[in-house]
Amino acid sequence: MRVLLTGAAGFIAGHVSTALHDAGHEVVGLDVMLPVAHGVDAPTPAGIERVDVRDADALTAVLAGVDVVCHQAAMVGAGVDAADAPLFAGHNDLGTAVLLAAMAEARVRRLVLASSMVVYGSGRYTCPTHGTVEPAPRTTADLDAGVFDSTCPHCERRVEWALVDEDAPLRPRSTYAASKLAQEHYALAWTLATGGSVTALRYHNVYGEHMPRDTPYSGVAAIFRSSLEAGQAPRVFEDGGQVRDFVHVRDVARVNRLAVEAALGGFTPLNVCSGVPVTIGAVAATLARAHGGAEPVVTGQYRSGDVRHVVADPARAASVLGFRASVGPEEGITAFADAPLRAVPARA
Repeated sequence: MRVLLTGAAGFIAGHVSTALHDAGHEVVGLDVMLPVAHGVDAPTPAGIERVDVRDADALTAVLAGVDVVCHQAAMVGAGVDAADAPLFAGHNDLGTAVLLAAMAEARVRRLVLASSMVVYGSGRYTCPTHGTVEPAPRTTADLDAGVFDSTCPHCERRVEWALVDEDAPLRPRSTYAASKLAQEHYALAWTLATGGSVTALRYHNVYGEHMPRDTPYSGVAAIFRSSLEAGQAPRVFEDGGQVRDFVHVRDVARVNRLAVEAALGGFTPLNVCSGVPVTIGAVAATLARAHGGAEPVVTGQYRSGDVRHVVADPARAASVLGFRASVGPEEGITAFADAPLRAVPARA
């Protein structure tokens, strides 16, 4: 198949491109080369066209003969400042809307969309008395006192995390998260208007070789790596007990290939995860041990708006695509301790 891959110069898309090529697909790569992601005046890699997905005319030219679009391009980051909203809306929301309109015009009816766990907001929790609940917001007073666990809004008992499946309520907590959910909504509306199909891959915490460091595109694993390489102890927020799902980028690339080849109908959201929950403290400790560096320091500090736990249910991706992660977090994070990372981009 002929696959149009947006954001092709990026961390995840680079692995996706390799997986698609290896499976015999023809890949047409596009990237706008945002300075925050690639550095100021970074050259466009060979085989990739420098195209902004908000440029409808340019998209019309490259969509000719395309069978499926794999849309990885996005501006990422916490987006906690209200002033960030126009940037996220412009690159993510408008970019996706223009792309979908161009696809409709070109009669390209299949999209694989890179979405994110952030659409789930706080995640899913259960109270021993009240069952599944939306936890009460964590207060500044509690966080300052080192009380990090969420509580039931009805009885104030501590709640436990539960697996988040794709039917969980979607409550974005940051500008970035709102933009990712908007992408999904535009894509869903597009399927209804065109009869096309969208597979929305909700990535959990992606890591692996060639991950960027010291940019808004860096994940916590890369941040810990940078500290270790600088001879410093990784600094872990809160008490280190935050639970997440870390999925290796090679598995993310593979699930994209499966989605490209599966031709699912309608709008299908899927968690992309390892299926093995791990704490942030354990990630830091595994990296430090494998790297031979200083043990992590649990700081007790916190970031306003952070979520306590988000843990994915992998069942639907296994059922629909036959996808199960091949790299577990212990193995993958240990190898990541010495994996090559992308160089720090130049600053404007």
